[in-house]
Amino acid sequence: MHKAGFVNIVGNPNVGKSTLMNQLVGERISIATFKAQTTRHRIMGIVNTDDMQIVFSDTPGVLKPNYKLQESMRAFSESALTDADVLLYVTDIIENPEKNIDFLEKVRKQTIPVLLLINKIDQLSNKTGQPGKSDASSQSGASSQTRLEEIVDKWHSLLPNAEILPISALNKFGTDMLLKRIYELLPDSPPFFDKDQLTDKPARFFVSEIIREKILLYYDKEIPYSVEVSVESFKEEEKLIHINAVIYVERDSQKGIIIGHKGFALKKVSTEARKSLERFFGKPIFLETFVKVDKDWRSSQRELNNFGYNPE
Repeated sequence: MHKAGFVNIVGNPNVGKSTLMNQLVGERISIATFKAQTTRHRIMGIVNTDDMQIVFSDTPGVLKPNYKLQESMRAFSESALTDADVLLYVTDIIENPEKNIDFLEKVRKQTIPVLLLINKIDQLSNKTGQPGKSDASSQSGASSQTRLEEIVDKWHSLLPNAEILPISALNKFGTDMLLKRIYELLPDSPPFFDKDQLTDKPARFFVSEIIREKILLYYDKEIPYSVEVSVESFKEEEKLIHINAVIYVERDSQKGIIIGHKGFALKKVSTEARKSLERFFGKPIFLETFVKVDKDWRSSQRELNNFGYNPE
């Protein structure tokens, strides 16, 4: 018998949802940075074996919207509660369990299996212990265990029907056990997608995401959150892919920052993006990038629709 189902990943910003998604799928589907609100779309990654197909969905971090873009991001997260066979709610060891309690209440009411994943448990070790001394090591381990038990108890009181699993997505700790548990919970079903399919997103989507990732890494403050990337052309030849992409910002001042003095900043982003794209597609890339101003695009529903922010 073949098993298949939809496993949706939800949680607050910066708890490691995208890192987990990439580890589970075995490919770099979602961009993952140290900055919150990295994921803006609902991104599908598919795991296939002979007797199983898991369709994972990574979603934006749950937040209280301040403008229309964040409203669309929140809608992606909430839509993940309505069409899952298994729900993965990701938190970490430092998050306030009652953050975004209204969304958590919706999770609590779910009738499908919910696996609550306490991520980043590798960071629980007691930093005050002295390496090399067995007594200090033992005390550190006991302290970490006590802290983990406290976190588990708190989450159990908030989501009493959830199954709680401590993991470290970055270090792949607990991810094999998680996959095994997901397999046990999946319904009997034929596959929903071709067995060689990895995602539902087109190539252009990953181009824009990789360029946006570099902007998240190399620019500070509000700049990365005011940026959207559109791929104007994607022409694949036998030995080369030619890509033309536009980086949109909201202000002329932001355009100047993105380009930088004598264009050096934009050149750095383009070079690093090209290297990542060549690894992603496995062939040489010719990448042209331009910067344009699209005033207040984050608050325009028409512009958001053009950029693909339409959860329905």
